Amino acid sequence: MAIRRILHYPDKRLRDPGQPVTEFGPALEKLVEDMAETMYAAPGVGLAATQIGEPIRLFIVDVATGDDDPSDLKVFVNPEIVKKVGTQCWEEGCLSFPGVHEEVERAEVVTVRAQNEKGEHFELEADGLLAVAIQHENDHLDGKLMIDHLGLIRRRLVHRAMSKRAASDAAAE
Repeated sequence: MAIRRILHYPDKRLRDPGQPVTEFGPALEKLVEDMAETMYAAPGVGLAATQIGEPIRLFIVDVATGDDDPSDLKVFVNPEIVKKVGTQCWEEGCLSFPGVHEEVERAEVVTVRAQNEKGEHFELEADGLLAVAIQHENDHLDGKLMIDHLGLIRRRLVHRAMSKRAASDAAAE
């Protein structure tokens, strides 16, 4: 397993939509392991392959929230949200926007169809944090980012802060 570099906004690759996964096997399973190690080290509750420069339709989520909760890693390959019910606001963060937390409105309950890393199909209904994480990570696969859910003024402020951070990081390298 290896920790991969997470792309930070405004990296243009974050806007590239993921392509469907057609091959399942050891390489995909290794990528899932690398993504899990990367997500846990960050730490985060979700990570899309597009966030580490892999333009495929794959994301992982683990919403276990502390030492008392056992890890519950879920793998979503070629996901499709087929049903959304209600609305909820949630303060979201994103590994591609370090230090940024914003209120985002999303569906309260979602039903998602996907495959696991072995290619087996499944359907899952989720609510609460899991529903939010699924929608957030699925957005990444479509090239849509958390910032796109914000009003114009908040979007400009976040864009400016992240652009300054990117310039500072580039100067430090």
